[in-house]
Amino acid sequence: MSIHIRGKITAEDISRYLDSIELARLDRAFFEWMHQAKRPDTKLSRMRIRMIFILVRYTGGKLSEVLSINPSSDIDSEHKVIVFPQSKAAPGRPGREVPVPENVFAALKPMMADRDFTVFLKKSGLSVDPGFVRRKFYERARACAIEKERASPEAIRKSRIAELMMNNLPLPAIQSLMGLSTPGRTAAQVHFSEDDTRQVIRLFMEKEAYRKTSARNAFFGKIKRITKGDIQSVVELSTMSSETVSTVITNGSLARLGLVEGKIIAAEVKAPWVILHKTAKEPACSAENRFSGTVTRIRRGEINTEYVIRISDETELCAIVNTDRIGILDIREQDSVWAVFNANAVVLHLD
Repeated sequence: MSIHIRGKITAEDISRYLDSIELARLDRAFFEWMHQAKRPDTKLSRMRIRMIFILVRYTGGKLSEVLSINPSSDIDSEHKVIVFPQSKAAPGRPGREVPVPENVFAALKPMMADRDFTVFLKKSGLSVDPGFVRRKFYERARACAIEKERASPEAIRKSRIAELMMNNLPLPAIQSLMGLSTPGRTAAQVHFSEDDTRQVIRLFMEKEAYRKTSARNAFFGKIKRITKGDIQSVVELSTMSSETVSTVITNGSLARLGLVEGKIIAAEVKAPWVILHKTAKEPACSAENRFSGTVTRIRRGEINTEYVIRISDETELCAIVNTDRIGILDIREQDSVWAVFNANAVVLHLD
């Protein structure tokens, strides 16, 4: 099963796409290749190809979209967005802004500050023969032992989608980023406007660039209810895929964060705090957050074993269990399980 970018996006098996480590390795190959150029004109040409790679890799844009960008006006470092112009092939379809992580502009800044390169871009822009671009992508893939089929511009676009899905960016937000039609949201518990979707995307991009926690699981959504007590408050977050996540925070933290119903926020849960129950019925336990799902991947280590549980089409949870306990759990891939965690295990983050 592959990731479908026409209509609804699914990802039952993403092994054919590049993961974040492989994408970083490929970027390093482009970086080294750029600096190995012996002639100034060759270096400028290679800088342009690396820029194209960075834009495809982080925007998930089609190659034709990226090649239509005017770097001097469409790379907006102030607002942290890449602007895709209106397509000449589809004049009725408007252009769009794609937020990207801050580290993208850190990578582009030295190139944009190079006077010779800016002159070079003003003359020729990113208008390059698509076949030539693909050949250079294949060459860099071979240089770092990656199959060329997994390093085409189209495959890298899908790898970005897979990366976003693995990090639990909601499906409507992914489709908005990719310029795809979004599914109906009539089943959602809380309404998400286009502005809400943009806020979710922005929050995700900021966390992707400056991730300072070791939490494996992240939920992005809107506060649907706050129940205030004398010392602590219960905050309920509703995601775009209709999951509800509950957390308990002090009233002081509630005031300090300025949390109110309707606010866009992210919730994180460390994988060791997720407990698995192999049972068909909802487990009788005190954990406020309980999700049924299917085990899609198991990675066994000497000390710990990682279980990945798909709880909806676009949301996965990761649980870490001591390897010496896996025999007691007797959980295998494709088993139905319940993943649970306490409200006190949830940490909230604002942009």
